[in-house]
Amino acid sequence: MTKKKLPTEVIKAYKGFGPDMKCRDYQFEIGGEYEEKKAVACEIGFHACEHPLDVLNYYPPATSRYAGVECSGKIDHHNADTKVACTHIKIGAELNLSGIVKAAVKFVFDRADWSKTENHVAGYRGAASATGYRGAASATGDSGAASATGDSGAASATGYRGAASATGYSGAASATGDRGAASATGYSGAASATGDSGAASATGESGAASATGNRGAASATGDRGAASATGKHSVACGLGIECIAKASLGCGIVLVERKWDGNNYAIKNIRATKVDGKIIKADTWYQLIDEEFKEV
Repeated sequence: MTKKKLPTEVIKAYKGFGPDMKCRDYQFEIGGEYEEKKAVACEIGFHACEHPLDVLNYYPPATSRYAGVECSGKIDHHNADTKVACTHIKIGAELNLSGIVKAAVKFVFDRADWSKTENHVAGYRGAASATGYRGAASATGDSGAASATGDSGAASATGYRGAASATGYSGAASATGDRGAASATGYSGAASATGDSGAASATGESGAASATGNRGAASATGDRGAASATGKHSVACGLGIECIAKASLGCGIVLVERKWDGNNYAIKNIRATKVDGKIIKADTWYQLIDEEFKEV
């Protein structure tokens, strides 16, 4: 008689990697599946975090890559945050900063108590949503999430591991707690992450992203966007058409120059540099023009 195999618990989580997709000198690949014999949190096994923003504590956004993963087999939970160790892991799609923010908002909203309908939530793991025109949503508790989807909406998450998302036209998203993440995807949106290891992403046209905490990352991928990184060891990225970026002394700047090829604004040049205070000035806006960093 064949013994029936019991179903294995599968946990959806998020994993960080170095720029070369390595974690603890172990080489991973997108789409790969990997096995270990034992799993003990912080000691052995494959590690990931159920809360997307917990990943930022182990892999700061300025120098890391991220992916959604599925953890199964033997699973051991960390007692300090949502980190887990497992014996089997499947690496899913890679996520950018905006994807981490959206995943964090969904993580909190899926677990929120919606018996209260106010748009201001101050409790632990609170969630606030404003979908109307000029709506405002604020979540000030730990692990809070705020989402404003209407035009001119404002979303603010000020607690530890907060996530704020503003998807409407001229929306503003602000995350001020450590490991906070802010995403503004609408036209002329603004995203600000002021806590350490924060991530700010502005993907809409003429958007602005600002990361002021240490080890933060600011990314402006929409056309004519602006990215600013003023905290220590932070990086500002301007990846859209005519994007500009600035950073403090010792921080990094990444800029893309694009040229119309008849169908799209294709990438002409990509350059990265460190703000040394001499060749590249601190707190000065730059744009990549004819392969050179030009003050604007």
